[in-house]
Amino acid sequence: MDETMTDAKPTAPFAPFEWMLSARYLRARRKEGFISVIAGFSFLGIMLGVATLIIVMAVMNGFRKELLDKILGLNGHILVQPLESPLTDWKDVAERISQAQGIRLAAPVVDGQALASSYFNASGVLVRGMRADDLNNLTSVAKNIKQGTLEGFDDGQGVAIGRRLADQLSVHAGDSITLVAPKGAVTPMGITPRIKPYKVTAVFEIGMSEYDAGFVFMPIAEAQAYFNRNNDVTAIEIFTTNPDRIDQFRKVVTEAAGRPVFLVDWRQRNSTFFNALQVERNVMFLILTLIVLVAALNIVSGLIMLVKDKGSDIAILRTMGASQGAIMRIFLITGASIGVVGTLVGFFVGLMICLNIESIRQFLSWLTATELFDPTLYFLSKLPAEIDVGETTAVVIMALTLSFLATLYPSWRAARLDPVEALRYE
Repeated sequence: MDETMTDAKPTAPFAPFEWMLSARYLRARRKEGFISVIAGFSFLGIMLGVATLIIVMAVMNGFRKELLDKILGLNGHILVQPLESPLTDWKDVAERISQAQGIRLAAPVVDGQALASSYFNASGVLVRGMRADDLNNLTSVAKNIKQGTLEGFDDGQGVAIGRRLADQLSVHAGDSITLVAPKGAVTPMGITPRIKPYKVTAVFEIGMSEYDAGFVFMPIAEAQAYFNRNNDVTAIEIFTTNPDRIDQFRKVVTEAAGRPVFLVDWRQRNSTFFNALQVERNVMFLILTLIVLVAALNIVSGLIMLVKDKGSDIAILRTMGASQGAIMRIFLITGASIGVVGTLVGFFVGLMICLNIESIRQFLSWLTATELFDPTLYFLSKLPAEIDVGETTAVVIMALTLSFLATLYPSWRAARLDPVEALRYE
């Protein structure tokens, strides 16, 4: 037996017989049924782990992108607030800033809180006074008008409200709402609330429930009068061409303002929210990676049991001339096949679900007769999914690597099996 092993010619790496034997071991017979069950669970574990990772990361990316688009579509990338003196020169300041390089829009705003009421209901709102041209340049509002129009916005005393607020107050374009501000006229009895009716000229729907239910846009001159502003504004909202490069615009805006100002960018205004999203995203990635790891460990246990069951076969192959490398490659192919196929199937399953996730959500909502994605809780009106090529590739590579590493020890153990010991009791 030793002479046969010594004189045997080495087989070519990944020879056809190695693939044939690997395929044969993957098709378990009746007495190997338990090993086949372990292999099946390993395949399902890796498939579900990869698919779940891709779906969760895509949804997290979709949340971040959609929220960023909604938030930055309505609020400026930089908020310019006055220092030392009110912004009574807001027209000149806005004009200078708007002409600076990289600035898309400089919109003076008058912000104030009020209570919006109708005959049917009432709700607290943020009233924002803006010029008609600036409001038309806010594409998130101007391109999402569902009722009415913004034409002649500066000329009248009408307001534009969100769709959810309109539904809550049971009003439509053309109806009137009453705005109640806590600070109104000064009388001998003190400051009385200011109560004034306004016609709803337009109803918009941004797609973010918080904004659709809480914003009322008013002509800037009317807002100054309503909130007792002395021809000044609360702040100037700056929209840049690239919000990701906001640091370089801070210096440009400061120089263009030509007066003492205090700047707050979108990262500072929303830091807590986006940091929470990032932490949740990282934790979910770590938790779901453990699913893939557990499935890879199942491959280890399944292969070890397969090596133990095929001890006599391995010994016969060794005496027939198969090298240790050939034996190791046979079990490498067997184990890696489970991981590779599971990863690829998981990738396609995850991809298909991501591309149709809103349809799936609507179907499940219809099937269970429940609201699975309540806009009032999740801010957005639909479930977003944004597939990142880099992250998806990293998930696939991670799963393939774990699957390959899981096969190394059982394969090495099969290659080190002593043919004499394996055949002694046969």
